[in-house]
Amino acid sequence: MIFSICDDIITISTFKISREQAKVMNPKIFVGIAVAALTAILGGILLMGPTMIVESQDEAFYETQNAIQVEPLQVELDEISVIKISERSATIKIAFKISNPNPAAVIVQTMDYQLFETGFSEYEQMSGGQIGSRPEGMVEFGSNYYVLLGDNSIILKDTISLKNSGNTPELWANLEDGSSTWRVTGDVFYNLSSMTSGQENVLHFEFTK
Repeated sequence: MIFSICDDIITISTFKISREQAKVMNPKIFVGIAVAALTAILGGILLMGPTMIVESQDEAFYETQNAIQVEPLQVELDEISVIKISERSATIKIAFKISNPNPAAVIVQTMDYQLFETGFSEYEQMSGGQIGSRPEGMVEFGSNYYVLLGDNSIILKDTISLKNSGNTPELWANLEDGSSTWRVTGDVFYNLSSMTSGQENVLHFEFTK
């Protein structure tokens, strides 16, 4: 309400704000408050900066030192001998000793080997074989693999049957008189934990006898 005096006449004017004007002003006020709050938050983040946690070099060093050191398996040629021979065929027995120097058990999947009679040929393979089996997909019950406990050893054996073709008389003569000289090469495939987890390891070997 406004009072004015002009020529001894008092005039009274009434000033009112319509509802429409109030509705227009209120959103502007709220937008201004929101902008001010957002500006304050961004300013606080810029002042504080990002937070980063860095592992100390000492902690990383001790974790490395405490990691388990896994030793490879040890393979030995335990036996190779001609146990039976005739003019038509021969039977050879071969055995390998596999030792696990680790405290934890390992799973030996297969051993592949190649046999050479070096008195006959240094490079022509006479025979070979596979002991065990490498599973494909899911492991089935009764799979032919070997669990080798920690600080223990196992003997893997195989029997080789040869037929005399008549084309290698020198080889057959060496087998008959026991003067054969042998070279055996191959690979052992094993896992450190289980058949379905962990990385497969391969150990190559070569023996002469």
